[in-house]
Amino acid sequence: MLKEFKDFIAKGNVMDMAVGIIIGAAFTAIVKSMVGDLINPFVGLFLGGVDFTNLYVVLSGDVPSGASLEAAREAGAAVFAYGAFLMAVINFLIIAFVVFMLVRYVNKVKDMAAREEEAVEEPAPAGPSELDVLLEIRDSLKQA
Repeated sequence: MLKEFKDFIAKGNVMDMAVGIIIGAAFTAIVKSMVGDLINPFVGLFLGGVDFTNLYVVLSGDVPSGASLEAAREAGAAVFAYGAFLMAVINFLIIAFVVFMLVRYVNKVKDMAAREEEAVEEPAPAGPSELDVLLEIRDSLKQA
């Protein structure tokens, strides 16, 4: 069983997946910062200064008016945190868009590389050689 596990880990796909997970975790931190530090302030500005992440509805419990989502949760109230959900959706859409653009770019690079390989593999058709031209002239003169 240990040998099978070693063979599994040694496969290239597992290593590629591990690298992808590590890069994905770092990428998630970047996107989270971008959304929290760059996009949320603009959304709040358009909503009249409302902090988008603190939009919630109290379902049960006693929460002071204007309390943050964190304060409402600490008070033990059941809250419907639709602002946090909307931010998760925005995070997902941003990540999906960036991944789409990345995959699109990688596919373009692969297509360009494939076209270059095809151009290299298929030499341009050569014209008739000097000997072919001379033989054709000779045959033309014989017929005349």
